[in-house]
Amino acid sequence: MKFKKVAAAAAGIVSLALLTACGGGDGGGNQPASGGSAGSGGGQITLGFSQVGAESGWRTANTKSVQDAAKAAGIDLKFSDAQQKQENQIRAIRSFIQQKVKVIAFSPVVESGWDTVLKEAKTANIPVILTDRAIDSPDKSLYKSFLGSDFVKEGRKAGEWVTKEFASATGDVNIVELQGTTGSAPANDRKQGFAEVIAANPKLKVVASQTGEFTRAKGKEVMEAFLKSQSKIDVLYAHNDDMALGAIEAIQGAGKKPGTDIKIVSIDAVKDGMQALADGKINYIVECNPLLGPQLMDLVKKVAAGEQVPQRIETEETEFDQAKAKEVLPQRQY
Repeated sequence: MKFKKVAAAAAGIVSLALLTACGGGDGGGNQPASGGSAGSGGGQITLGFSQVGAESGWRTANTKSVQDAAKAAGIDLKFSDAQQKQENQIRAIRSFIQQKVKVIAFSPVVESGWDTVLKEAKTANIPVILTDRAIDSPDKSLYKSFLGSDFVKEGRKAGEWVTKEFASATGDVNIVELQGTTGSAPANDRKQGFAEVIAANPKLKVVASQTGEFTRAKGKEVMEAFLKSQSKIDVLYAHNDDMALGAIEAIQGAGKKPGTDIKIVSIDAVKDGMQALADGKINYIVECNPLLGPQLMDLVKKVAAGEQVPQRIETEETEFDQAKAKEVLPQRQY
């Protein structure tokens, strides 16, 4: 009789263990989990992270940095790809709230429309960190910190290069602009910063400006349209390297020489863009560093522990001309 009772108890323990293991998923339907271990027992921090998508080489490098850093830090990462749609991100954040993660971090697809879901996270006592992109909410209590770049400054740096490059121009300098995703913080801010700087020289004129959605294919498509609609283009300002690379294909397809017939200034400094810069097809690149993972994990640990953190943390970045690109390319991580 004693043997039967012990066997029954052991079977119960095994069953419970199996149920616990099967329940270790993220509970969010299509929201995949990656990095770390399943569950958050033993004091392990669970981080819910919603990424914009995989629209560019920069974004791919950013995702890998976050995933690798979470694994190295022993943080259980619940990762969701929004595929460029705000509704997907809102759904993912609500899924993270239901899963009772310790911290939520996300790179907003667009700047506006986040107050309702972030208030839900606040009510659930789950702190939120913004990465790479900011939001325009007046309620700063909805997130603990922003980690990323100063996009306005990046736009200004691009404008400063154009201003210096064409300082001695006697006639009008026609500029076409490939904007990022409409409504996104980098698109809005990079446009603003560039416009502020070139406004000082009335000869610098943006004759066409349209979104290329941060993708190479759309960059090529829009540049083809610019080349047909504009009789004279002196400069292309692209909000990221992928659009610039697509535009280079369009410029070459039109029988022109990128970097010579049309000067190109871009933002990001991903490896393909840097190679084009070294080859003389792009003239200048302002860096936007995607390797935010280690900084993010340090921030997540502090926020999870209830520590006070700065509301804005900026990454250190630089700019590249052709000579500098050739120098750093062999060691470029992304």
